[in-house]
Amino acid sequence: MDQKLIDQYMDELIYAQQGELDAVLMYNKLAEKVKDAKDAAAFKQLAAEEGRHASVFHAYTKKVLQPKKTKAVFVPLMYSIAGRRVLYPIIAKQEYAAADKYKNIVSLFPDVESVMNDETRHGDIVNGLLK
Repeated sequence: MDQKLIDQYMDELIYAQQGELDAVLMYNKLAEKVKDAKDAAAFKQLAAEEGRHASVFHAYTKKVLQPKKTKAVFVPLMYSIAGRRVLYPIIAKQEYAAADKYKNIVSLFPDVESVMNDETRHGDIVNGLLK
């Protein structure tokens, strides 16, 4: 991989890596909070996949980042206050938005294509929990 290209997109790659790490923590905390076992299993699966996504970006950035706890605190709290019918569509929308952002860099960083596809599938999974 061309290091100049990586350097040119470093901020975007680090931002994506951070977002994926934050999602790991958020989904794990949400899995602990939700009442439905099927939802908890889905969130644990999504957390594991988000961890793989973070490693895809880490391969480019070579940066060791720590997850930020903001979403891991806020999202489970929102679940307690607003419930799954309000929260899950918001999470799904964020997953679809991540996929859209990755469309911009997938031609430059081919490994990101699997991440982009997973994010769309994640949105579908979270929406599917409401059916």
